[in-house]
Order: sequence, then C-alpha cells, then structure tokens
Amino acid sequence: MKFTLLIISYLLFNTVYSQNERSIICYNVENLYDTIDDVTKNDSEFLPSAKNNWNSAKYFEKLDHINKVFDQIANPLIIGLVEIENATVVRDIVKHSERMKGKYGVVHYDSPDERGVDVAMIYDSSTLKLVKSGFIRYSLPDTSYSKTRDIVWAKYKKGKDIIYTFVNHWPSRRSGEKESEGNRIIAATAARKFIDSLMTDNKDVKIIFMGDLNDHPQDKAPQMIYEKLTQMIYPASGEFGGSYCYKNEWEIIDHIMVSPSMLTMKGIKAVKDSGKIHSFDFLITEYKGVKMPFRTYAKDYLGGYSDHLPVSIQVVLK
Repeated sequence: MKFTLLIISYLLFNTVYSQNERSIICYNVENLYDTIDDVTKNDSEFLPSAKNNWNSAKYFEKLDHINKVFDQIANPLIIGLVEIENATVVRDIVKHSERMKGKYGVVHYDSPDERGVDVAMIYDSSTLKLVKSGFIRYSLPDTSYSKTRDIVWAKYKKGKDIIYTFVNHWPSRRSGEKESEGNRIIAATAARKFIDSLMTDNKDVKIIFMGDLNDHPQDKAPQMIYEKLTQMIYPASGEFGGSYCYKNEWEIIDHIMVSPSMLTMKGIKAVKDSGKIHSFDFLITEYKGVKMPFRTYAKDYLGGYSDHLPVSIQVVLK
C-alpha cells in the first residue's frame, strides 16, 4: 500500500513539474519578409516581381514552417525571433498558430537596418505581464553596413518575479571575421552596459539573453557577455555540434545565456544543462554528402525552413 502511494505521489509531482516547465526559444527564421514593398527599406529581393518571386504562397508556407518548428518544442514561454521584417510578419506567425493565437503577445521595434531586418519577441501573455520594453541602438563605423539591427529587450512579470529578456542579431562577418569583429564588440559593449546597469540596481536580477551573435562562444564579443551571464548552448546541445553550417563546418552562433540568479534563485528558474539545438528531421537536408539546415533559399527557392537551427532552454515556473 505504501509503495503504491509513493508511486502515485511520484507521478503527481512529475506531472505538476512538467506542466510548470516551459521553453525559451531562439530562432533565426531566415528572411521572413512580407510581400509588400516598403519604400523606406531595401526589401526588393523579397517581392513578387523580384528574381526570387517571393509571393503569398511562399510567404504562407514559410509561416506554416515556422509554426511547425514551434509545435515540436514543448510549451513556449518566450520566443526570440531573428531576421523578421516587421511587426506584421510576427503577428502573422501568432495568427497562424492554433496554440498561440489569442494567447501570445508581440514585442517589436523597427530598426534602422537598410534591408529592414529586425528582431522581435513572442511571449505567453496569459502567463507573463509585459511591464516595459524598448531597444538598444548602437552606431557602427560609417560604411555601407553602418545601419544595423537594434537589440530588443522586454521586462516581464509573473507574480513577484521580474525577468528581463534580450534578443540580438549582431553585425555579420560579411567583410571577414577579423575585419568585422570590431562591429560585434560595439554591439556587445552596448548590451554589456545595459546588463551592468541592471545588475548594479539588483545583483540578483533575472536575465535571459539570446540571439544570433554571428560569433562563437569563445570569440571576444560574446565573451564580454559571458563574463556576466552563464552559457546554456554548447556543441553537446545538438547532434551536429552547432546551430549553423558554414563551409561544411557546424558552429554555434545562436546563443542563449542566463544570469546566475536564473539558476539559483526561487521563482522562475532555468533548468541546468537544458540547452538544446533542435535538429528535427524536416529541418535537415544533405548537400554533397554534408548534412546542413534545410533553408528557404540558396541560389533558388528550396522551400525549406531556415539556414539556422532553433535553440532552446527550459525554465520552471514556481
């Protein structure tokens, strides 16, 4: 009898625990543009009249693909999105999801990026209250790529718990890894300044920092953030050892970090060693014998998902 009660208690405890465990997801969705010409941005590559013939059918297929990914990841609490054009496409992701429609909110700000590429957040508004949000804008040296993506942040509340979340898309390596490194250090410096100000006000502040940093964990710019926050995504987090495949080599450029308080304090708590790089079969293709993300475009329309794999961590709500 006692043994039976122990089993029942164990199952009840683990059922409650699993219901309280939620996902934090970061996904570079690879150029989610609408089909409407924005005369203020250089979005001509993604119009029905363009070479890519980006039309409504392809757009809605892309939305379906993104939601198929999210449907495979349990209980999203916050989703960081990278490479989206505007708030409309983010809201369309939510509208086209049976799980999220009417239950999730959106945080987005237009950045000065000349191609109109932004970052955004989707969050479970039935669980989290959005207290405040904003963006961090930084200036790069005056080049053809000097206008870049903002860092978007949001302050959420659940009960007495406060949590700050950041979504990043740092400057690319287009001009070369070393040649462009200074740009990512500028981004890291701007982010670090904000983090330092939060930690000065409250050393136990809860922070989730994520995004496509266009750098590896060991590189200088990410290390500026890792000095304050804890790395959650490692090569061992996925079967290929990375979230992005460049020149047939897998690498981590999609990051999630948390403040130490997220691992130790009561309330919303990150699950240790829960970082995961998701490689569902439908996200992977093979090219010349090398497995890599099944992307939307290469030289031609491929009809895939993204050139990045999504990454996630688990948090427990108490």
